[in-house]
Amino acid sequence: MSTTAIIADDEPPLRDYLRKLLSENWPDLEISYQAENGVDALKAIFKHQPDIAFLDINMPGLTGLEVAEQCKGECHIVFITAYDQYAIEAFENEAIDYLLKPVNKERLLETRKRVEARLENSPQDLTHLLSSLPSRQSYLQWIKVVHQEEVLLINVDDIDYFQSGNKYTSAYIKGKEHILRSSLKKLESQLDSDKFWRVHRGTLVRVEAIESISKMLSGKLLINIGTHKLSVSRAYQGLFRQD
Repeated sequence: MSTTAIIADDEPPLRDYLRKLLSENWPDLEISYQAENGVDALKAIFKHQPDIAFLDINMPGLTGLEVAEQCKGECHIVFITAYDQYAIEAFENEAIDYLLKPVNKERLLETRKRVEARLENSPQDLTHLLSSLPSRQSYLQWIKVVHQEEVLLINVDDIDYFQSGNKYTSAYIKGKEHILRSSLKKLESQLDSDKFWRVHRGTLVRVEAIESISKMLSGKLLINIGTHKLSVSRAYQGLFRQD
């Protein structure tokens, strides 16, 4: 009898990528369903009765953590996450399986080995573990950008700054422009405000990327990042004031 699994992720390219990776590195695993949100995933677990559920932590409707809590040991759980560090620490302490985005072959093979060893036992009920996780603010760690005809996952710590255009937002990495579909306002609400500062109506800058600050005779401030100079609006100059 084959081992069955479902994949739950609200991003179709990431679902497809994980399915492809699984087919290449776990060929006897049958993917019986792909869910696009947490509610869909929970229904699929009860309907299809998979042996394993690969659950993205950050999904609409229900998070992967909430799905795992509500399915109460119906199947073995493998969490998929981009940035929930506090949850990862808890999973490691409890030997819960998880995959970090972007998932790679080596990590997947490790997870396969651990999960296969557990398939002989009943799935673990994670209710107690998940209910004890501290409530902490999670920030966006990976974003999708368009590069030629591909969609890439980029770590926000690699991005120097964001600028909004008329119809899109640009992320700049070492002087190269990458296009993303999220608005600057939405990005600002998802990013850690200690790491990314709004310095202009249309500009968010990663603080650690700033190389120097120049002050013009007019009093205007310019941020220097490589060969790029970014204007600081008067309303945001207080961020750089030294008392």
